[in-house]
Amino acid sequence: MALTEEASALRAANHPQSAQAAQPAQSPQSTEAAALADPAGVSARLDRLPATRAIWKLILLLSLGFFFELYDLLYTGYVAPGLVRSGILTPTTPGLFGTSGVASFIAALFSGLFVGTIACGFLADRFGRRAIFTWSMLWYVAANTMMAFQDSAGALNAWRFVSGMGIGVELVTIGTYLSELAPKHLRGRAFAVCQTIGFSAVPVVAFLSWQLVPRAPLGLDGWRWVVLLGGVSALFVWYFRRNLPESPRWLLSKGRNEEADAVLRKLEDTVARQYGQALPAPGPADPLPRKASFADMWKAPYRSRTLMLIVFHVFQTVGFFGFANWVPTLLVKQGITVTSSLLYTTVIGLAAPIGPMLGYWIADRFERKHVIVGMAALNIVSGLAFSQASSAMTIVALGVLLTLAGNIISFTYHTYQQELYPTSIRARAVGFVYSWSRLSAVFSSFIIAFALKDFGVVGVFVFIAGSMMLVMLSIGLMGPRTLGQSLESISH
Repeated sequence: MALTEEASALRAANHPQSAQAAQPAQSPQSTEAAALADPAGVSARLDRLPATRAIWKLILLLSLGFFFELYDLLYTGYVAPGLVRSGILTPTTPGLFGTSGVASFIAALFSGLFVGTIACGFLADRFGRRAIFTWSMLWYVAANTMMAFQDSAGALNAWRFVSGMGIGVELVTIGTYLSELAPKHLRGRAFAVCQTIGFSAVPVVAFLSWQLVPRAPLGLDGWRWVVLLGGVSALFVWYFRRNLPESPRWLLSKGRNEEADAVLRKLEDTVARQYGQALPAPGPADPLPRKASFADMWKAPYRSRTLMLIVFHVFQTVGFFGFANWVPTLLVKQGITVTSSLLYTTVIGLAAPIGPMLGYWIADRFERKHVIVGMAALNIVSGLAFSQASSAMTIVALGVLLTLAGNIISFTYHTYQQELYPTSIRARAVGFVYSWSRLSAVFSSFIIAFALKDFGVVGVFVFIAGSMMLVMLSIGLMGPRTLGQSLESISH
């Protein structure tokens, strides 16, 4: 009898619509009907959930997927010296758009990322966050495995393009998925944790490259081992799929109200058991999820946000990947040996997860736009100083600052851009604006190679500094405030 009363109390707390009715003796069936009749309450029910083990488990599962994704995305710069050493690629190119240099390998990745984000971002909006999260991971793992056995620049770049498409879809899907599952009071910290775990891949891939790239274990070039080890993520795919629910917000946007309620009810019950008491009452119902199409991105209030994010992404990529993908090559260009260059970048790479880890303490305290502007300024100062550095200690210290600034910007804008669009087009819209960073990276990699050849390391960092100044202006002048607001209220 006590258990029955406790279950009834818990259901009433989870579904306060029944408490608003005139009849106090409302049945459980009518409570469920009220919940299904009030889709606007789904957001409020999600956002009131406390940060229990169940919520953090979802965040950690998505973060583990992000780890493997970043491993595959960021090994590009670390294996580049090995690709040059094996004779497949050259460090510079004879012309601006040569296809035999390191720049073409980087460009192939970002061309794939561009196609994956702009042309395939809609998949998560159409088929669901859970399904696309699973299949895009299998996609890029298979492509990378094929790439590891290529011996020509053309074949290498072709498979890197294919893997880039899968990574591009996954990047958009994980961000969308996480933003919709994390309660609003936890959203910034959820992205900080996700990126902390994700960027732990940087020291891992840096260490493996340091150990393997200069060697050929079992007669296989070390860079091939680095690529193949990323395929471990495939072993976790079905574990992810079994333990991740579909996004209730996405189900609701498709009119699948009963499924959304069932998923949320199961999550509420688990959270309530761990919380040890009745859940907090949901706040006022948020605006109903807005129905939108791709064309709505070019209408108020989304038009200014779309233009802002396009400008931001075109130039933030220059700062982030201009350093991350090129630092081993830049150091070699300064006369440092391949082995020492990889050692330095391994030490610098240890700082990669520290940026978002520090960001955990500021994520839900300061406006996202202010954090981005501040870290872009730090990137400019540190980058220009790095171009003048000569001692090992100075190189590592400035490299750490650049890494911290870049990764704090990264976790912050991944949170920020997901907040600016409605659920019905969130993945598609973010994929579209995000794709501009990929297109930018395709061309900026060739520009950096050209600048490195004709103007040296200083020229590269002057180009990066100018780009980060435009990042500061676009976000600082055009970015809306989002801190502490529900997704629905921001995007309504």
